Amino acid sequence: MGVMCGRFAITTDPAVLAQKIRALDETGGAGSTAEAPNYNVAPTDTIATVVARHREPHDEPTRRVRLMRWGLVPPWTKVGPDGAPDTRGPLLINARADKVATSPAFRTAAQSKRCLVPMDGWYEWQAKASGEKGDKTPFFLHRRDGDLVCMAGLWSVWKPSKAAAPLLSCTIITTDAVGPMAKIHDRMPLMLAEENWDAWLNPDAPLDQQLLMRPPDVHDIALCPVSTLVNSVRNNGPELLEPAEPQPEQITLL
Repeated sequence: MGVMCGRFAITTDPAVLAQKIRALDETGGAGSTAEAPNYNVAPTDTIATVVARHREPHDEPTRRVRLMRWGLVPPWTKVGPDGAPDTRGPLLINARADKVATSPAFRTAAQSKRCLVPMDGWYEWQAKASGEKGDKTPFFLHRRDGDLVCMAGLWSVWKPSKAAAPLLSCTIITTDAVGPMAKIHDRMPLMLAEENWDAWLNPDAPLDQQLLMRPPDVHDIALCPVSTLVNSVRNNGPELLEPAEPQPEQITLL
């Protein structure tokens, strides 16, 4: 299977997100497409992320909410004929936790450009039992209390020329799935507890391998079977988060 399926939901306005996590809102305010609830975030969508950066060279880094393209574009990516990055290869929406420190695509970002990707939850598709036919069953994985989950990510700055506006982009780090989640998919996004956010984001600190390798705490994550409406990116509404009908028993991680 390799990577997590590339869909998640985020319905919190970036300005509200910034206030909630005590960060500066650098998303530009009104008019941003990321302000609208997105129940079916797909690769290349613009999403709100959290970084920590300095205002002055020697002050304390502060949390900032910034909009980024989901799918990391390394700084060395060539310019395409249309002036956009030439991304004919695989979309870098995920980065394996065990490879970020050594992968040419991620190792530079892993040293000083680490971010958080907040979300309401993410979708995974469970294959039918061996021999059974039919569509995979989609699940929505989320906190039981309805609060946001923040995933470890990396970000990058790409510019087609020195004078051009920068394109910010990001990837979500994945790790081995644990608990009942492993029955749905072999990978899952790397969730970070709030007490680890600042250590992860700190641009002055080296990469903490312990945060990368520690199995996520999933005791408060629930798995809810949802409608196959989520299979199409054209569908984007609160009905995607509703339990599938007929309503099955919701599975809760113990």
